Amino acid sequence: MSTTLSGTASLESATAPEARPRRHKAVGINARQNGAAFLFLAPWLIGLVFLTLGPILASFYLSLTRYDMFTPPQWLGLDNYVKMFAEDGRYYQSLRVTFTYVFLSVPLKLAFALGIAMLLNRGLKGLGFYRSVYYLPSLLGGSVAVAIMWRQVFAYDGIINQILLKFGIDGPSWITSTDYALYTLVALAVWQFGSPMVIFLAGLKQIPQDIYDAAEVDGAGPVRKFFSVTLPLLTPIIFFNFVMQIIGAFQAFTPAYIISGGKGGPADATLFYTLYLYEQAFTNFQMGYASAMAWVLVAIIGLATTLSFQSARYWVHYGDER
Repeated sequence: MSTTLSGTASLESATAPEARPRRHKAVGINARQNGAAFLFLAPWLIGLVFLTLGPILASFYLSLTRYDMFTPPQWLGLDNYVKMFAEDGRYYQSLRVTFTYVFLSVPLKLAFALGIAMLLNRGLKGLGFYRSVYYLPSLLGGSVAVAIMWRQVFAYDGIINQILLKFGIDGPSWITSTDYALYTLVALAVWQFGSPMVIFLAGLKQIPQDIYDAAEVDGAGPVRKFFSVTLPLLTPIIFFNFVMQIIGAFQAFTPAYIISGGKGGPADATLFYTLYLYEQAFTNFQMGYASAMAWVLVAIIGLATTLSFQSARYWVHYGDER
């Protein structure tokens, strides 16, 4: 027994000096690798702290104050939020306009994008050209120039009314009518269908052709194949586009600002939430109130995204499901 113990001790003493340097060497290598990683991440970390996290925390603090950018902030607590929901009638109008815009533009935009993607997926010649042409409005749609062009198209003497006049129809001034102004912005949003269309097209190309062939053998026609094959297999792509378009729609600003002249007119018919926020911050210089509005918008978008993810379990189907 003593011989065995002494042999084990001598073995440990013989191997330990070799193991320790290896462990120290491995720790040194890991430390150098971590240091290099932090060095490369430093610009992003600095930007996160000073350009993202810092302004977020400052905005939350300002939302609890009265601040006009010229005098020091004065603590108000929750007064800005109380005023928002209890006293500001235009705030509720901005919510109505924004939710109407979201509920109309997102489904129409996705439906139009899916329809065009299915047409392009039929093996057309020059697919790359058509894809680029249809994607172009999404690249330009948020620009000031396109919003100005859209304003001219829907003016009383614009292209739309000139076309209608050829059929004997005297069209209204679309952008100055409370009945039609918001729908011109919805039409502009639908026109920017290129981004979801490209994603839909990529998803359609991933659906195996043999599934369509099997459905056709079973007697399924084009409509049945669309609802029984295409839509179920495309639901992850639809869900992704749906969430992204909802977030973008709640943040829409430039078209409403340009077409309404920055006032949300006529009669607040195009008073988007972001436009009213901008007006409070940079026209009325109520930066604290605008910060509170921004945080409520964050909560609205977060709630809409959460509800979307909660509903996904009932209609989104993935290929690995059993």
